[in-house]
Amino acid sequence: MGTRKIENTVLLVITLTAAAIWIFPLYWAFVTSIRDESHVVSSDAGLLPDMLNLTAYSDALFNSNLLTWYVNSIGTSIIITVTVLITGMMCAYALSQMRFPGRRALYAVVLASFMIPTQALVVTQFVLMNDLGLVNTWAGIILPQLIVPVVIIVYKQFFDAVPKEMREAVLLDGGGEYTLLFKVYLPLNWGITTALAIITFIMAWNQFFWPFLVTTSENMMTIPVGITQVRDTFGVNYARVMAVALLGAAPVAIAYLIFQKKVTEAVMISSGVKG
Repeated sequence: MGTRKIENTVLLVITLTAAAIWIFPLYWAFVTSIRDESHVVSSDAGLLPDMLNLTAYSDALFNSNLLTWYVNSIGTSIIITVTVLITGMMCAYALSQMRFPGRRALYAVVLASFMIPTQALVVTQFVLMNDLGLVNTWAGIILPQLIVPVVIIVYKQFFDAVPKEMREAVLLDGGGEYTLLFKVYLPLNWGITTALAIITFIMAWNQFFWPFLVTTSENMMTIPVGITQVRDTFGVNYARVMAVALLGAAPVAIAYLIFQKKVTEAVMISSGVKG
């Protein structure tokens, strides 16, 4: 028992140390954001909060395009999430339950898409969006992010596990493919759908590289891209930069705290598929 208690104590100390190291940048960002700008770079600034100055948050909310960036991020992330889930589910259902020429080749293409890094496609995607006149639009931000192979693979694995007798019973009762997918299979996998929806939304919200390339106007930027403009708007004002960064990360952080079990489930599902 003594050895087990020592092991538990050591693990607890290691866990607390790792947690402190992880959370310190967030803590320091918050402490910086509530200080006066002149005090941020002062030698008197310590680790503990020594004032409560909300000027940086006020400037971020009312003297920048932060609210517009929120709208852009929320709107594009919701559209991406809903579209990815619906199209991924329908594609997975067709690959799993329907028989048509080229079905295995199509699934092989979906699996092979894991081998192609998204960064390798940005030039082609940008040229295409430019030719279609979609640069600096929501459509230009959304369309290249609609290909998420892991969603198709996860759904297909679930559909493959559904007993064939259930499908045959529905077909004998006069039900069609629409009935099978949306009234039988979908209610059976609400847990997987919820987990995939949360992780897809977070990924879309945090996406930086593509929105950074395809948006040229501040009014069309998302939160991650808009944060890069704070320095240009305010100069080198560290308190304001930290305030905007924290405000931008707040929705995702809150969503994670509320749905952390589902997020963990989705990450495990995705890791299992990729592995």
